[in-house]
Amino acid sequence: MRIIMIGILAAFFFSTTFVLNRAMSLDGGHWVWSASLRYFWMLIFLSAGLLAVRRKLFIETLKLYFRHWFFWTIAGGIGFGLFYALLSFSASYAPGWVVAATWQTTILATPIVLLLFGKRIPLRAMLLTLIIFAGVLLVNVEQAGSNPVSEILLGAIPVFIAAFAYPFGNQMVWEARQSGSRFIPHLESPAMDDPFCRVLLLTLGSLPLWAVLIVVLSPPAPAMNQILNTALVAIFSGVIATSLFLYARNKATSAAELAAADCTQSMEVVFSLLGEVFLLGGALPGPMGWAGIVLTMLGLALYIRVQNVR
Repeated sequence: MRIIMIGILAAFFFSTTFVLNRAMSLDGGHWVWSASLRYFWMLIFLSAGLLAVRRKLFIETLKLYFRHWFFWTIAGGIGFGLFYALLSFSASYAPGWVVAATWQTTILATPIVLLLFGKRIPLRAMLLTLIIFAGVLLVNVEQAGSNPVSEILLGAIPVFIAAFAYPFGNQMVWEARQSGSRFIPHLESPAMDDPFCRVLLLTLGSLPLWAVLIVVLSPPAPAMNQILNTALVAIFSGVIATSLFLYARNKATSAAELAAADCTQSMEVVFSLLGEVFLLGGALPGPMGWAGIVLTMLGLALYIRVQNVR
């Protein structure tokens, strides 16, 4: 339950991503800046914080990054870069709570990713994730009734891909911390035991992707409100939420507990919906949308109950 509670707290802070990304999109901000500026801010905040309180650990983190820069570029480029670029892109075509609901497919993606890494997942747990997936489908079907199909696809498909990218990148770090594998180095370092250091390492690894996107797409310069909003996302979602989530995930000692930690992200739907309604004046979902949210929450509750019984 400790892993579950920490995961839900992380979901609360993660929800700021969906609300603020939608706000920046409505203001005309380019999605590349919404995505990349968050990680530039995270680099500044994390580096300054570690330098102020744990200078030796910060130096050890940099050494670990440069010793295994290729690994961190792949893990950070997929788990932080690809994941967040796709979420930011989707915010231009769908409300924040819809993106958050669609993002819950990561709960279905996680067992598949774990299987790719050779982990065993209880069949009962995988069946329960289908309930959550059904809820996600209902939310998007409702949106399809009031928006062009092209917008629905542009809002949903990138999120589905992101749902696999995030657990894949995080699992690479988990594997490296545990024992490594044929393609993943075993990283033994004090930095691997600190959640803030792991976030900094993944952030550094994502920087090449942001540089490529900015050069290739050449987005117009960001406005000051977009710069400030990305700073808020960096603090709440990038630093606080990600560190809490990785802390919960690395407390896990089995594949079932790893999946349970990822399952807590379902709460982002509720938090994002409340934030969009009260802060952005967004519309409440219709009957099918509410049914989808209820199914998503039901899937989470049943998943937790099954893990407690086991």
